[in-house]
Amino acid sequence: MGRVAAPCNGPGRIVSFLNAVPCLPCKQQRRRHQSAAVDRSRSKTMSEQGKSAASTTASGTPSPGSDTYKGWLFKWTNYIKGYQRRWFVLSNGLLSYYRTQAEMAHTCRGTINLAMAHIDTEDACNIVLSSGGRTYHLKASTEVERQRWVTALELAKAKAIRMMNDQSDNDHAVPLSHCFNSDDSADEEPTSQSDHSEIQGTLKTLASKLDDLSTCNDLIAKHGAALQRSLSELEVLRVPLEGGEKIKAVNERATLFRITSNAMINACRDFLNLAEIHSRRWQRVLQHEREQRTHLEETIEQLAKQHNSLERAWREAPTHAVNTPDIPTTDTGVSERPRKEEASDEDEDTEYFDAMEDSPAFITVTATDHSHHRHSQSNLCGASGGHPNDWNQEDNFLVTHSLRQTEPQSACSLSSNDFSGKELQPHRRRRTHIPEKPNYSLNLWSIMKNCIGKELSKIPMPVNFNEPLSMLQRLTEDLEYHELLDKAACCENSLEQMCLVAAFSVSSYSTTVHRTAKPFNPLLGETYELDRLEEFGYRSLCEQVSHHPPAAAHHVISQRGWTLWQEITIASKFRGKYLSIMPLGAIHLQFHASRNHYVWRKVTSTVHNIIVGKLWIDQSGDIDIVNHRTKETCQLKFSPYSYFSREVPRKVTGMVMDSDGQAHYILSGTWDEKMESAKVVQSSRGSSSSEGKQKTVYQTLSPKLLWKKYPLPENAENMYYFSSLALTLNEEEEGVCLTDSRLRPDQRLMEAGRWDEANSEKQRLEEKQRATRRRREAEASEAIDEGREFEGYKPLWFHQRTDERTGETVFVYKGGYWEAKERQDWRMCPEIF
Repeated sequence: MGRVAAPCNGPGRIVSFLNAVPCLPCKQQRRRHQSAAVDRSRSKTMSEQGKSAASTTASGTPSPGSDTYKGWLFKWTNYIKGYQRRWFVLSNGLLSYYRTQAEMAHTCRGTINLAMAHIDTEDACNIVLSSGGRTYHLKASTEVERQRWVTALELAKAKAIRMMNDQSDNDHAVPLSHCFNSDDSADEEPTSQSDHSEIQGTLKTLASKLDDLSTCNDLIAKHGAALQRSLSELEVLRVPLEGGEKIKAVNERATLFRITSNAMINACRDFLNLAEIHSRRWQRVLQHEREQRTHLEETIEQLAKQHNSLERAWREAPTHAVNTPDIPTTDTGVSERPRKEEASDEDEDTEYFDAMEDSPAFITVTATDHSHHRHSQSNLCGASGGHPNDWNQEDNFLVTHSLRQTEPQSACSLSSNDFSGKELQPHRRRRTHIPEKPNYSLNLWSIMKNCIGKELSKIPMPVNFNEPLSMLQRLTEDLEYHELLDKAACCENSLEQMCLVAAFSVSSYSTTVHRTAKPFNPLLGETYELDRLEEFGYRSLCEQVSHHPPAAAHHVISQRGWTLWQEITIASKFRGKYLSIMPLGAIHLQFHASRNHYVWRKVTSTVHNIIVGKLWIDQSGDIDIVNHRTKETCQLKFSPYSYFSREVPRKVTGMVMDSDGQAHYILSGTWDEKMESAKVVQSSRGSSSSEGKQKTVYQTLSPKLLWKKYPLPENAENMYYFSSLALTLNEEEEGVCLTDSRLRPDQRLMEAGRWDEANSEKQRLEEKQRATRRRREAEASEAIDEGREFEGYKPLWFHQRTDERTGETVFVYKGGYWEAKERQDWRMCPEIF
């Protein structure tokens, strides 16, 4: 607002009441007089007018009479944190709050519409706002500050109600289209950035005019009251001399009142002119926003209906989906988009991905050859099907030719249609189902009350969040598609072998698409074996080698020509709405015949909607696979999910290159369904992209199927969405080690549906492990006091060594487990259960 200046004490001198308000029609001479008089009369004017008319609040924000009111308030969050200091902004009938003032530029924590809100005051400093199902409990620092906020909220509420009623009357009286000129285009583009800036500038100008009007209104009331007092005094005068002085004062006040009235009229005229000039533009912008909102709502509704109908059709006829391999389907028949639930009141950092942020750096073109019209017959079960555009178009690749060319025969074809079923029938009949998951409700208070006065590491989490498998068993699930490695072992071409290794690295994520429950944390020294030597030719062993930080070592050896080992440490970050899980550690794969040694690392897994909504999992990041013998590489990119993207969800793209960096194969697919490869026959430089980068155009043969996901077992949704392999992992077997995960009692009770007993047993095992750790720490402390060396915990079946290729210290299998199993000698095993 403008500052107020009172009349000078000198006779016959009048000073303007505003300090250089640009839009008031004051003459230049008056402005000079006013500028000189403001400093002389400010203190007197402020005492006459009161702090509410021209001062600012304690927080440095405009007074409650202005359009925008800002300041700090304390907001009730929950019973653990209590009241927390938040920055509140009252503008245009909306009350929004932020954690800090800096968040106003990008993150709003919550907003409440005052037009439908109920404002209540509990005590001297508290304010309660309720609108619909949302309630804000606020507290001011002082009673005066509380009263300022209440006044501002009441004024904003009245204005919001008035604006809502005016808008409703305008919508019923005149159609929105009648506000347009005849030459206005119905297809006008959305407002650009410059238009947006212009509108913001106009809104600021209008706000300034409203401030002028408010100031004028206050001054008219003040000067009118003074004029009335002077006239009253004039009526009772008896001395002519005194009457002359009073009449002179009346004239001065009347003149000041006239100037003030004229200034207010001029300010009103300026405001109305601006509103009239910009009204049509605002109507067009409003109409466009309404159309966009309507279109978006219709699109989302249509997608939701299609999703429900396709999911219902798949559930009614699951066998039909299995018997139609030509139509690529997922487990639910359509990609699952997360539901948009109501945002949490205390929304934490939210991460969004741009749909076109990382477009492919290359373009593929399918090659043509009119001399060949048949597929290669070198595949075990025929070619993977001549649909090159199945993935190229959906993968955002440019396909300019659709004819096929026969790929030369090789010793190891990349087509994998023979992977539609198991290669060999198992000798032992494995189980195909487990007890269905019980529908137990979770009492959050039963968890919260255990948090009071305890360390986070000592809080027992119930099995309601788990699935009846341990992390060691989940690690073994990477072998679900071991046939890919069996086939890669017979490849003579290392580049073709790299394609199959890349497909294997992607296939390990296919079991996670619906698996939102967490596995059991293994106890220190816990092991898990998977002996499939007779059925599939491999043996797998996992051991929990460290507890802080948690680390597991895994070793697999196959009679079909390959060995795989890895050490995985899980690091996680909780960001409010989602949980990021980052596996640390490298995966090693060596083929016995060629001595090719491949190394790669896993990508980041993200569990979304931790607080509100349906849980869903996404994989994002890059995998770089390196053949340390030939220096050949493969780069795989897992694209993060974007709600507004038109691309295939869960997309994976990649490229296989030789040691010189020349591309030989283009990989494409999704991590939850299938992967394909296309051989590069020619490459050339293409046109520059919108970002100024020149893309490479690769001419390829028709894509061949590398890997396709097995269908889930029947009734999988009631069995934790376990795959066929996962259903057998916890199956009881004779002769396993005493520390095997199959013998873990809490996990076994949960699988049987006895969750209450499982919770008790889980708490017992965790407390037993803590007691063992405390005893070990006491022994270490005693050894240090006595000057003796103390050997910490050492794994039973793995030992540490430095990897000569990566330079990292990792746990590798030292042997002896399978020999001990053959002898049934488990005397060296600790008693952890």
